[in-house]
Formats: sequence, C-alpha cells, structure tokens
Amino acid sequence: MAVVTEAQADAQVPAGALPTVAAEGRGAARPHNRTVAALFVAPVGPYSRAENVELWDEKRDARLYAGPYPVVAHPPCERWGRYWFGGPSSRVRLAKGDDGGCFAAALAAVRRWGGVLEHPAASAAWEAFGLHAPSRAGGWINADFEGGWTCCVDQEFYGHRAQKATWLYACRVPLPSLRWGKGTSRIRVEDGYHSKEERRRKIRTGICQRLSHRERAETPVLFRDLLLAMARGAEAGAAASAVNSALGPPFLTSAFSEL
Repeated sequence: MAVVTEAQADAQVPAGALPTVAAEGRGAARPHNRTVAALFVAPVGPYSRAENVELWDEKRDARLYAGPYPVVAHPPCERWGRYWFGGPSSRVRLAKGDDGGCFAAALAAVRRWGGVLEHPAASAAWEAFGLHAPSRAGGWINADFEGGWTCCVDQEFYGHRAQKATWLYACRVPLPSLRWGKGTSRIRVEDGYHSKEERRRKIRTGICQRLSHRERAETPVLFRDLLLAMARGAEAGAAASAVNSALGPPFLTSAFSEL
C-alpha cells in the first residue's frame, strides 16, 4: 500500500515518486498517519501544512529533541556547503562546520529514533562525520557502521523548479527506489558567478533564472511526503538496521536499481 494522498493519486504521480510498503519481514511500513517529528524546519512552511507532524523549529530548538517519534531532519547547511566561510562578500571568515551542533544532533536523532536526514549534495558534513559519499548517479549505499544508508537524489524530480541535488541519510527505515539521475532544469539553486555583473548579464540574456531564497530552501510537497513516508516506516529498536545490513535495502533487488 503506497503512502499517497488522493490529490497525488489523481495527478498520476510517476513511479518511484513515493515509496511502497516493503514485504512482510523486511521493514514493513507503519500506518500512514503515524506521527513524525520534523526537525530544523520553518514554523510556517510545507511541514506545518502536513498532518500528524510535530514541528521543531529554531525557537523550539530541535537539538533538544528526545523522542519518541521517528524523524525527518533538515539541519542547517550554511556552514557545510560551498560558501561555508560566509561567501565572497563576507567580511568575517566563518568556521567550517560551526553549526552549533545541529547536524550532530540531527544525525543522532535519526540513528536513535529512525528516519531520514536531508542535506545538499557534496555537504562537508558527510566527511566530517565519517559517512560515505553517495554517487551522483543515484542508488543507496552503506553510509556507516551504525545501520545508516545514503543516496543522492535530485529534488527537481519531486517538484523543485531547479536542479537541486540532495544527499539523504536514512536509518531504521525502508529504503525506496527513487528517481535517480541528474535533473534537466536550467534553473540553478546556486548562482556560482564570479561577479555581480556576470550574474546580471546571464539573467538579462535568459541563460539562467534566479530563485528567491524561499524557493531555494523550501522542500517541495512531494519530496516532503516522500521523506515523511520513509520516516513513518521506521522500525522500533535496531531491528530495521539489522535487516538492512543483512539483506540490503528493502524494496530493491539491487542497491543501484533505478526507475
């Protein structure tokens, strides 16, 4: 039984958009309305409009989350990305990985309660925390010795206007075969220009389109539902981690199956 809303069913969501339920004995999913804790999310945004989601925003301080629900975590990425030092125009050079312990807390919560963590592709946090980097081509691979799995997926396939390569870290949950590969949108999440004039010129000539900060950061509804569906399939205790390690990712005949 797939975890799909009526609106998505009516829109004929493509195969691979949402996970289906694993076969019995291989991490079968919990009821579709199971409560999930959304960590490091905006108080008003996609998760605030979802049912049975406990919000942990900046004011509530998601680093303090102590269960009992499985989690979807979106820890801050600014200090782990391309411009971790503050960017070309920054007057003060910031410290790489200095996120106040947010990523560490998110990783610990996913490992403890089951769920999935999302970060931009090529996040330096993976290396810092000893996680294996996934292939850009897609597919789940073993992330660590803690029962975790990781993959790279493009949010463009799930409703984002731009190519937005994303790394996922999942633990104690069923692992769906997603829509792997690189998106085709000409809209970029990061500008990547050497000057303001170069940026203006490319925008003026139509070579690229810019997104607002909110559009860049916000999780598409379909991608939100995918992550929530994964978290709602979390197994209690270490059972799911043991099953994944012994049999490979549920739902897949191979760790690199594609749809």
